[in-house]
Formats: sequence, C-alpha cells, structure tokens
Amino acid sequence: MGASTAYYLARNGVRDVVLLEREPMLGMGSTGRNAGGVRHQFSSKANVKLSIESIRLFERFAEEVGYEIDFHQDGYLFLLSDEKDLSDFQRNVEMQRRLGVEVEVLTPNEARTLAPGLEVGGVIGATFCARDGIADPNGVTMGFAKAAQAAGVEICRETEVIGIRTEAARVTEVETTRGTISARTVVNAAGPYARDIGKMVGLEVPVFPYRRHIFITETIMPRSGAPGSKIMVIDFETTFYFHREGPGILFGMSDPDEPSSYNSTVSWEFLEKVTRTAVKRLPALAEAGIAHAWAGLYEMTPDAMPIIGPAQVEGMFIVAGFSGHGFQHSPSAGRALAEIIINGEARDFDMTPFSFDRFSRSSHESEANVV
Repeated sequence: MGASTAYYLARNGVRDVVLLEREPMLGMGSTGRNAGGVRHQFSSKANVKLSIESIRLFERFAEEVGYEIDFHQDGYLFLLSDEKDLSDFQRNVEMQRRLGVEVEVLTPNEARTLAPGLEVGGVIGATFCARDGIADPNGVTMGFAKAAQAAGVEICRETEVIGIRTEAARVTEVETTRGTISARTVVNAAGPYARDIGKMVGLEVPVFPYRRHIFITETIMPRSGAPGSKIMVIDFETTFYFHREGPGILFGMSDPDEPSSYNSTVSWEFLEKVTRTAVKRLPALAEAGIAHAWAGLYEMTPDAMPIIGPAQVEGMFIVAGFSGHGFQHSPSAGRALAEIIINGEARDFDMTPFSFDRFSRSSHESEANVV
C-alpha cells in the first residue's frame, strides 16, 4: 500500500514523498507472507470494483509501471457446501456479472474437472472466474517502489516511526529512529500495525492483527492427483485453500479460535488440524512432506472492509485494514488515495464504504468472502 500510494503520488506530480520502512527490505511483513491470490469474487460491490481496476493493472504491469511481474490467471474456484452460502454466492455472481466480470456457477463435477485430484464430497455447487489468479507480491511491491524512486520518491529502510507530532489538530512532523521529518501529510499504510500508528495522533483505528499460516509441500506431481495449473481452490465452509507453488502445493486455512495478536511464529499443532481438513479435499496431501512453512498477519477490521481516505486529524490519511485482500487491491487503493490527497476525491470511485468514519454509522457495507 505504501509503495503503491507513493508511486501514484509521484505519477501525479507529487514527488516530495518519503516512504518509511521499518525492515531492511520492503515487503518483509504481511506483503511478503501472503499467498499472492488475486480475485474478482467478493461479496461487496465496492471491493469488486477495486479488483477490476487492480487486475487490469496486473495484466499490463510491465507497460504501465515498467517492471515485469509473475502473474498466472488460472482462476479461483470456490467450493460451496451450504445452501445459504450457495445462494449468497449466486447473488454475488449476478452482481459481479453486472459489473462486467465473467463468473461461472458450476456443478461439483464441473469443479472437479477444473482441479484434477479434487474431492467434492459434500459440495453442492461452485463458482469460478478464469481471470482471477496468482500474482507476485515481491515483484509488484518492488515494481511500484522502483518506479516511485525513479520519479523522485525517497525510500528509507530500517527506519521505524516512533511518534507523530501535531499542532492545532494537524500533523506536522514524523519522528523516526533516524530523525524527524517535517510533513503536513502523513499516510498510515502500516498494515497490521495501523492501530499503533493511529494512537500516535490520538486515533482509535479499528485494525486488528490475526495470525494466518501458509504451508508448502515437497514435490507432488500432477499425475499423483494434484492440479498442474496454479488454479486457487477454496473450500469456503472450512476456509481451506490450495494452489500449486512450483513442484509442490501451497495451502492454508484460517483458525476461528485464533485470538488477535502480533504472533507470527508457526504453530505445528495447527498443521495437524489443517491436514485433517486438507486430505478430505485433496487426498494427494496425505503423504506429502512439508518443505516450507511460515505465518503472517491479517489486518482485520470489524466489517472486513479496508479504510481508505482521510482520518479525523487534518493531514492524516489511512490505507489499511484490508482483511486478507490488501496485496491484490494495492493498485486501485493506492491510486484512489493519491487522488484523494491531491484532489480531495477519487476518480470513478465512491469511497463511502471505505471511509474511516463509517464505524460511527448504524449501517454500512461489509465483506463476507473472507478466507
């Protein structure tokens, strides 16, 4: 989010921009630990619109931004085992189609044909969008960052924000471990740490960190009963998902019993729980060894919708709380926020569903398709 926003600010002529990164390299936090999924299939119309723009940018990233990325559009396949979920997804498909997205509703057998080795016991329907896929988080982040730097943006690594000063309810300076930066505009793009940054100016930003795991198996050949393509398969009822990653299979699942925390260590006990679910959908995983494993942090809001736009302190902006789909929305979110900073509004987007003050309203849009 930070790299994208900096890129779009510079592209629109605002080049006196500093991007602060606490770690030695960009993308070492949640960005570098996600599965790389990119999809149109959301329940919120506002999120689908973010996806439409972002996926178009991923498809022509080299032409637009100037750097090659790895992007495989082998589709997202949602497996549905509950009548209400199927009804909700069918309604979502109608909305997605009205927005110009080509999405199919499939039978269990049709779903199995798309993903060889898949077991569909208990599945009553599925949805599939062929233009969904898997992109490269590091390539996208570095592409935005390098293009921003080329346009004059300064990137400071190993620089932690330790305070933000205000005067007359307006931001004036950012204090870092390497000195103070005078700034009348500050963007909080700290992901799961956005709440901590908000507290520096007296704001309660409702973004909470939750641990999520990813496991990658040793080699599983397609002939052993696993897809050869990078199709992303999601068992919506259990949240178990998988896709091919090199010679192995990448998989994960959310844990409803996981409390909010900054814990990003791997729980091998949780692998046992995931495996019991995983082998029911992809039996080839039963005998596969684990080659790699890591954990990262989701940045969850109460309604699973991001916060994009101004906060309640003048000069303070937020782009955080994407609830597991931040990487894939970085192009459109960064572009929208840059335009809000420069012009006061975003072209072609109604930003009301993403506003910081929506939590004080009695009703607002929410996102149901969170994995």
